[in-house]
Amino acid sequence: MAKDYYNILGIDKSASQAEIKKAYYKLAHKYHPDKGGDEKKFKEVNEAYQILSNKTKRQQYDQFGQNFEGFNGFPGGFEGFSNAGFDSINIEDIFGDLFGFGQRKRKRNINQGRDIEVNMEISLKDALKGIKKDISLSKLVSCSRCHGTGTEPGTKLKECITCRGEGQVQQIKKTMFGSFTTYVPCPECHGQGKIPEKPCNVCKGEGRINGKEDIEVMIPAGIDSNQMIKINGKGEAGRREGKNGDLYIRVFVLPDSRFNRKGDNLFLNVTIPFSMACLGGSVEFDDLAGKKISLKIPQGTESGKVFRISGKGIPHFSGFNKGDLYVKLKIETPKKLSREQKELLNKLKDKEL
Repeated sequence: MAKDYYNILGIDKSASQAEIKKAYYKLAHKYHPDKGGDEKKFKEVNEAYQILSNKTKRQQYDQFGQNFEGFNGFPGGFEGFSNAGFDSINIEDIFGDLFGFGQRKRKRNINQGRDIEVNMEISLKDALKGIKKDISLSKLVSCSRCHGTGTEPGTKLKECITCRGEGQVQQIKKTMFGSFTTYVPCPECHGQGKIPEKPCNVCKGEGRINGKEDIEVMIPAGIDSNQMIKINGKGEAGRREGKNGDLYIRVFVLPDSRFNRKGDNLFLNVTIPFSMACLGGSVEFDDLAGKKISLKIPQGTESGKVFRISGKGIPHFSGFNKGDLYVKLKIETPKKLSREQKELLNKLKDKEL
C-alpha cells in the first residue's frame, strides 16, 4: 500500500518547496540514527522527501494518490524506489547544512607531539617544603640539523601536490543512506599542506629524532600522592615544527616512619613516662622539618590524649595556609624496674595510687 508522504512530513498538499524542505530538515534531525533516532522513520522521511521535493515525481504522486503502485517501473511502488534510487539524489545537498557532511572542517593538528606521563616518588618531608628534581627523558626531540622543519638546510617547504596546500583531501563514504563526502588529513603531507623540497638527511623529513632531554622539575610544597603536574611543551617534539606534546608528572609521596598524613594535617605519636602523666611537665620532639617543639603536659593527662599544634602541618597545595599537627600521647609502662623504683611504687600502692 502506498504511503501518505504529506502526512509523513506533517505538511499540507499545498505546501511549498521551502515548507517541504523545512519539514524534512526538522524530522531528519529528529530521527537520524546517528543521533539516537528511529532508523525506520528516518528512511520514511527520506523517502517522502525524495518524491515531494521533485516537481515531476510530486505531480505524478498527486495524480495517482494513495492507490499509486509501480512508480517508474520500480517493483513494490515507492518501497522499491526507496531502496533502488536513493543514491541518485544529491546527499550532500540534503545533509550538508544539517549534519555538516561535505563541509570542510578545521585542520586537525596531527603533527602535534605525543604527551608523556612519568611517575615520581618523593618523601613526606619533600612535600612539606617542595623540592627540585632532575629527570632524564628518552623521547622524540627536535632535529638539530633542520631545527624541526624537516627540510635540508638551504631548502624550504613546498606546497603539497596531493592536497594543493589544503592539508586535507576528500573521501567518499558509502552508507545505507547514500554516499557522503568527508574531509580527512592528507596522507602525503599529514595535514600540514606542505612537504619538504628536500628532506633533511638526518630526520628524513620528520623534523624530529630519537634523543634525550634533561628537565628540572619543581615539585611544589603541599603536593599529595597521585596528584599530577603538567609541564607545557615538554612532551615529544611535534612533526615538522608541529606543537610539542606536554609532560605530565604523577607524584607519589612515600610513607614516613614517624608522621602520618591526612590531607594537610600531620599526626604523631609521642610517648611520655607515667610520672609525667601524673605530675605534668613538658616533652620535646622534632617536627617534620626537624625543628624542636616543646609540648606542655598538664597534670593527670591520660593515655590517648591528643594535642593540636596549629600551623605545623603540610602547606595547602597552591595556597598559603598550613595544616595542623596532632600529637597523641602514649603513657609508657616500664617493663623492668630497679629495686628503688619497686619500693616507691609499693608505697604508692599502699596509698591506693
